[in-house]
Amino acid sequence: MPLVNLNDVLGPARKGNYAVGAFDFMEPWMALGILQAAEEMQYPVILMVPDSPRGSENLDLLAASVLTMAKKSSVPVVLHLDHGKSPEMCQRCLDLGFSSIMIDASTLPFEENIKMVKEVVALCKPRFIPVEAELGHVGRGSDYNLDEYKYTDPEEAEEFVKATGVDALAVAVGNAHGVYKGDPKINYPVLEKLLKVVPVPLVLHGSSGISDGDFIKMVSMGLTKLNFFTELFMESNNRLRALENDKLTAFTALEAIHTGFKDKTMEKMKLFGMKK
Repeated sequence: MPLVNLNDVLGPARKGNYAVGAFDFMEPWMALGILQAAEEMQYPVILMVPDSPRGSENLDLLAASVLTMAKKSSVPVVLHLDHGKSPEMCQRCLDLGFSSIMIDASTLPFEENIKMVKEVVALCKPRFIPVEAELGHVGRGSDYNLDEYKYTDPEEAEEFVKATGVDALAVAVGNAHGVYKGDPKINYPVLEKLLKVVPVPLVLHGSSGISDGDFIKMVSMGLTKLNFFTELFMESNNRLRALENDKLTAFTALEAIHTGFKDKTMEKMKLFGMKK
């Protein structure tokens, strides 16, 4: 089937009280593993290309790969830009056929964040492409320190969504990117307030490393989009390291990447609360 957009999968998720998984990839073999997991589970899936050196350098190839895979897929597939750094990058992805865009201006002051997000929304809306933004900065797990953590303010979030017209909002509720220093601690009172006042689906970045119990609770509360990469990447690395030297070839390395991403994706999808 052709690509669907973010609203096509998050709308039903909100009504059905389940979440949709969003998975970063930077090589076609990673995307293939993620998509095959979704096929076997018969779950919708969001394939994300991060606005990072490796992602942006291979952008044309990655977009073409997913567009080709999606045509043969039996499940809804979204192609999403993750953490877009500029309106120019968002425009490039639109031209390549992405069906969802994230612009991340969360490190900017509140009003400047709104200004940049509105600019990207203006680019995307004529093409009916949903936009995700972030409010309250989700930092690095390696710097994880709740004493200095910048939670998303519910009142600001309500104002932000009204001012920008975004379709989804990434929030900071104790989550962080990458490997956590210590155990992550979700601030449920903040999340509960955000779910009450924000009218669009909420997104959790930095899902790798958060406990299964936390996921089940957050999804039951109404969290709709969960982003993953680190655990998938680490699983593939572990499989590569487990290969004996005489069995390590380009083909076995690609298979380790492919199956690592596939198996870990399936493991995470079982937490999303979707009923077949």
